[in-house]
Amino acid sequence: MRYQGTITEWNDEQGYGFITPDTGGGRIFAHIKAFARHSTRPGVGDVLTYELAKDQRGRIRAERVTVPGTRYSNGGPTPWSRHGGTLLALAVIAILIGATLLGRLPIFVPALYGVASLLAFAAYGKDKWAARNGRWRTAESTLLLLGIVGGWPGALAAQRVFRHKSSKRSFQIVFWLSVLLNSAALGLLLTPQAEELLHQRFIDAMWVR
Repeated sequence: MRYQGTITEWNDEQGYGFITPDTGGGRIFAHIKAFARHSTRPGVGDVLTYELAKDQRGRIRAERVTVPGTRYSNGGPTPWSRHGGTLLALAVIAILIGATLLGRLPIFVPALYGVASLLAFAAYGKDKWAARNGRWRTAESTLLLLGIVGGWPGALAAQRVFRHKSSKRSFQIVFWLSVLLNSAALGLLLTPQAEELLHQRFIDAMWVR
């Protein structure tokens, strides 16, 4: 039998919350794993339907949760961060590869983006694990720093894979500002003056070795 209720509390960092049934009564625990795979990210105010089940300790929880209702309070990622962000990341990666192949960027620039992206992906994954297990968290400033030095494509991927930091609006605002700053810096690197200076410094460094 399916029931209907509204999410009245949701912890997106740890992936769980509570549903208040429309028929009244106590709140029902709901974990993110109980939601349909392709449903929208849950948040406070979502009207949803669910089935009831018991865990190993006999406690009631929601299962097979779907979201047919309207989101009254949207704290999730914006359409831009879901779709436009992915397109921007792909565009920047294509620019890096193309500019390097054409000799307009030294190899260390795309290498920096690659290493920083791997580190950012790992940092987000570690922070998600820490949030779930009550361990020492990675500072948001560290996550943002990894993004601004070139790791934001990896950070963006981690936000989608781990469902981490993608619904915290204050973090997303600063994150996308850092992405814009990094993209602007990359654009400056592609100007003729910066290109000549970079290649000269790169050649000088190679000669020093």
